Amino acid sequence: MGSLLIVSGRVIDPASGLDQVCDVAIADGLVASIGKGLDRSRADRVIDAGGCIVCPGLIDPHVHLREPGMEEAETIQSGSAAAAAGGFTTVCCMPNTTPAIDDAALVEYIYTTAEREGRGARVFPVGAVSKGRKGEEGGGLAEIGLMTRAGAVGFTDDGDCVASPGLMSKALTYIKPTGLALMQHCQEMSLTRGASMHAGSVSTRAGLGGWPRVAEELIIERDIRLNRAIGCTYHVQHLSSGGSVDIVRRARKEGQPVSAEVSPHHLLLTHEEVDKHGGYWTAAKMNPPLREKSDIAAILEGVADGTITILATDHAPHTADRKALDFESAPFGIVGIETALALYIKALIEPGVIGWPRLVQMMTVEPARLCALDRFDGAGPFARGGCSRHDGLGLGRLHVGGAGDVTVIDPNLEWTIDAGAFLSHSRNTPFDGWRVRGRATATVVGGEVAWELPAATPAPARSR
Repeated sequence: MGSLLIVSGRVIDPASGLDQVCDVAIADGLVASIGKGLDRSRADRVIDAGGCIVCPGLIDPHVHLREPGMEEAETIQSGSAAAAAGGFTTVCCMPNTTPAIDDAALVEYIYTTAEREGRGARVFPVGAVSKGRKGEEGGGLAEIGLMTRAGAVGFTDDGDCVASPGLMSKALTYIKPTGLALMQHCQEMSLTRGASMHAGSVSTRAGLGGWPRVAEELIIERDIRLNRAIGCTYHVQHLSSGGSVDIVRRARKEGQPVSAEVSPHHLLLTHEEVDKHGGYWTAAKMNPPLREKSDIAAILEGVADGTITILATDHAPHTADRKALDFESAPFGIVGIETALALYIKALIEPGVIGWPRLVQMMTVEPARLCALDRFDGAGPFARGGCSRHDGLGLGRLHVGGAGDVTVIDPNLEWTIDAGAFLSHSRNTPFDGWRVRGRATATVVGGEVAWELPAATPAPARSR
């Protein structure tokens, strides 16, 4: 393995508070040195990052890679490559596969497949909370302890809610000793049966079943109450309601171990998107649904005041033929891992909601902490459980001896989102054709350049 030197970039490492123009040297897959004027002669390759931001590799704790069972939409190979193209060095994949990732053997399958076929970002599996992701008392819990020892980095039934309060209480109790998080898809199913979009003026006009905000808020409120005496790390996935921000804010002020994430589409789009392109636009159908401007305002306030700590894509690929079904029959979800960084810049940096150090924090050290990937000394729950696959990597930060995972970002690069150029197998995005600013130009994983923005092709000379 060669050595790499990244020079003259604005190095931002929120974990240490570093924010200055300097160089980062990587050797044998690890960060060897951080400082000014590092010796270029010893590097096998030098990347000039002048005018760019150099930060710990971006981490997405919420992606759907569809393997096993739905490889026509995405695979671990295509998803890891797409992640690297988006600037991500690490992704954590959800268990709503076929079969669900609900036992140690399937956790092992994700690792071995990623090691054999991965083409970019590191891939870590998140295990299911309940057997078959059924979320009900009768089905019982999944193999929490065995999956922890096999290397699961968290637990969720994402795609579905852990509906039973009794099962949720048991899950919180069993997961707490692992030191990992229970990540909840917050949806009270009895309030959303037959619903395909936000309950509001557009759903009424279109004659579609409406999905109320309270369906999300009730589950968050219930789970926080159940967890009060247990104290498990609890994480709200893809928050969409302004009322949910208030609930999470209150719980965090009380000192409860609660965190929340938000996705690009819930920062930039409203339910009115469904009416575009002739109406019933399935590219705007997602779970939880796009809501209203008031919700976006509340979420932005939650990001600004620290209530929401993580930015996650909820990358949800679907084939074109499935998204071409009628609105009520089409699946929920959009792809996002190749466009998220630019969209977060548009939603958060350009209007001044937060600055670059906070954006980097929400995409590096915070998701690393959530998934216990930030451990560097081997003293975390993985060492106790006997898993060495991610213990000691120290992801989400730049420090000498830590993993050589780095993202180089040109914050001023203007480009147009082109779904046809995605490395993902799927193209389902409402952002196709958007003009955006800011992009990863190089993604380094374990000291190797996993993806690099191709050099611009010069325009052909015009004859006179």
